[in-house]
Amino acid sequence: MTKFLFIFLFISISIFAQEPPSSKEKKGNVFKDAGDAAKMGLAKQKLYAGQYVSAINLYREVEKNEPNNGTVLYYLGYCYYGLKDTDKAKEYFLKAKEAKENFKVETHLMLGKILQAEENNDKAIEEFTAYKASNSKDKENEEEADVLLSQCQNAKRMISSPMAVEVTNLGADINSKYDDKNPCITADGSRLVFTTRRPESTNAEVDVEGDGKYFEDIFISLYDSTAKKFGKANEVPGSINTKAHDACTSISPDGKQIFIYKNDIKDKESRGGDVFVSKINSGKWKTPEPLGKPIASSYWEGGACISPDGKRYFFTSERPGGFGGSDIWMVERINKKEWAKPVNLGAEVNSKYDEAGMFLAPDGKTLFFCSNGPNSMGSYDVFKTVNNGGKWSAPVNLGYPINSSAKEGQLTISADAKYAYISSERKGGLGENDIYKIDLKEYAILEADGKKKISNGLSILKGTIRDGYEGFGLSEVEVVLTDDAGAQIASTNTNENGEYFITLKGGNYNLIIKKKGFKEISEKITLKNSDKETVTLEKGYLMKK
Repeated sequence: MTKFLFIFLFISISIFAQEPPSSKEKKGNVFKDAGDAAKMGLAKQKLYAGQYVSAINLYREVEKNEPNNGTVLYYLGYCYYGLKDTDKAKEYFLKAKEAKENFKVETHLMLGKILQAEENNDKAIEEFTAYKASNSKDKENEEEADVLLSQCQNAKRMISSPMAVEVTNLGADINSKYDDKNPCITADGSRLVFTTRRPESTNAEVDVEGDGKYFEDIFISLYDSTAKKFGKANEVPGSINTKAHDACTSISPDGKQIFIYKNDIKDKESRGGDVFVSKINSGKWKTPEPLGKPIASSYWEGGACISPDGKRYFFTSERPGGFGGSDIWMVERINKKEWAKPVNLGAEVNSKYDEAGMFLAPDGKTLFFCSNGPNSMGSYDVFKTVNNGGKWSAPVNLGYPINSSAKEGQLTISADAKYAYISSERKGGLGENDIYKIDLKEYAILEADGKKKISNGLSILKGTIRDGYEGFGLSEVEVVLTDDAGAQIASTNTNENGEYFITLKGGNYNLIIKKKGFKEISEKITLKNSDKETVTLEKGYLMKK
């Protein structure tokens, strides 16, 4: 693997859009104490390695002798920003701004980012404008300042015209004072899995070589239909979580597979970042296995999700052939053992910025993803694109208050499309990232115009197909649904246990079940719709030779 990064949202993206300057500090930046100069060099090495706590300790020692040195104050703010202690970071950037010597113009950029996340867009614009007026020769930072200015303008416009949704924090049953992100929900809305950095798990250890926080683990919550909310979250039972970073990137619509991002320098299969899958067996999750080729490569892969029919994978990767840092790719299934060559979703969806945190809706054609380009409100926003006839539409920002001026992670919805779930660093949360519930009753998120039709949601058809003589589940059975005119509406294949799972709109269909060597089964079925709940029809069949 070419990179050693830990996951963000659903995926691993560096917390900084810029890196600390690698060139020498400004001329005249001479420290009174020779030991301080040595400490500054060592501190920067620690900073580059992501060892922010160690770097802070060194910078604080220098600060005692250099309390008005803008460079020292800037780097202290930078390290606290890396630890997501934005209050402390802001304190030091404000001190650096007032410093009498060795002022770093990057202070405007970093302070502006914090003000932007606080939705203080006018003040953020002042800082970004001040940075641009400094005539910095850093082209990368100049481009970033342009993007950030665009984001602030977008935020002001979107906040003035909010979407008809209500966003609420899921509370202490799900969230904690630690990082809670990457919500992934099953199509029937019964299970929510997410990534957390709380220490309550069995393998709670601290990432001493990284940011000094607890390693990521995966937790699960079950929906309480009586209380009409998700219950208290607990560690996922089974063998998913390890002593290193384990982060969920999606759960299959039928809830039988969790896709996981792993990055463990001690494990050659996950070293540098790769995608794994765990399957459930007797209520416990099995040891994750790598997805392997063609998804896995020698480059970084940050997450994956599977289509409702099980025939397509969507994943993020930094492999060659993309348009920016992290791009979204798709690979289609040929048969049980073969997959086609991965295809980049193209310039309509991907950009020169980072795309990440994907979720394919139960309709099989609406893809939600995160991007940090100039069309967001700030940092990463959630966008949606729709596949019509094989072509992906231009991505649309989901607007405020689904997005905010802070960083948003992936969004997920259930089949009934009544609620969505998102992770966000917006102010007012219990900790760092928190998970929020979005009420979509007044906003048809799957419709192009956002207006609700007679029924906006989907229903579920599922069951098990067995050998009529032996009774065991039959894999690779083709399940097809057609309309009265014979046009195919949906199709899937049974898994290794003979189970199938399809999401589609309610209606009257012809159901066809076929497998080589067995007699074909066909019957008419009626799948109902409901605005109150997700309708599930379970149909099992026995096939005979």
